[in-house]
Amino acid sequence: MTATTSAAGGSQRMVALRHANDIRVLRAELKRRIASGATSPSEVILSAPSELDTMSVFQLLRSQRRWGPARCQQVLAAVELSENKTIGSLTERQRGLIVAVLAQPDQSVLVR
Repeated sequence: MTATTSAAGGSQRMVALRHANDIRVLRAELKRRIASGATSPSEVILSAPSELDTMSVFQLLRSQRRWGPARCQQVLAAVELSENKTIGSLTERQRGLIVAVLAQPDQSVLVR
């Protein structure tokens, strides 16, 4: 490996690290907005910003106040999605199903 190759690789690595940090900061801010009620998970699922493509739906749901793992799993089971399903890989049909379930005022209907 030559000095120019390693320098170019280091620069590319720094750009990638900066990008990854920007994504982490964006997600943290989004989670705070969801926790405070300023933004709803439904809005995020419908808008699907590209920065959140690799974020799991479970993480998004979990960022709501008083939503633990069991409640998130119930919602995902109701729409037949895995906990690892990412926002970016959702189909329009799946997005609609999740939004419809989240719009239900009484979430207790999810308990089977």
